[in-house]
Amino acid sequence: MTDTATQIQDTISKNDVVLYMKGTKEMPQCGFSSRVAGVLNYMGVDFADVNVLADEAIRQGIKDFSDWPTVPQLYVKGEFVGGCDIITEMTLSGELDTLFDSKGVAYDKDAAEKIREANG
Repeated sequence: MTDTATQIQDTISKNDVVLYMKGTKEMPQCGFSSRVAGVLNYMGVDFADVNVLADEAIRQGIKDFSDWPTVPQLYVKGEFVGGCDIITEMTLSGELDTLFDSKGVAYDKDAAEKIREANG
């Protein structure tokens, strides 16, 4: 593994939920990153954010690591879950709740329901 791949593996191993994104969870730098960070923030999920704009090696490295061409990328308990479209679909269908429940990730179930009600 390259140094970058090792760094990525360490990050996703040491954090239950990691979002590789453009910007930070407090200040996303693209709409897709903003949407996923917004969902996680609203649901009260404790997650690590990695700003790919701050490091070109990580920006390309995460795409190589996951074999997924775009950012943001969400990892839960070391597993790649998906990008913005997948996370949006999973949130609206309730699959994200199921994933968090099965992995023991704390989140606000009422907030998840409110997202579905607002988009139903």
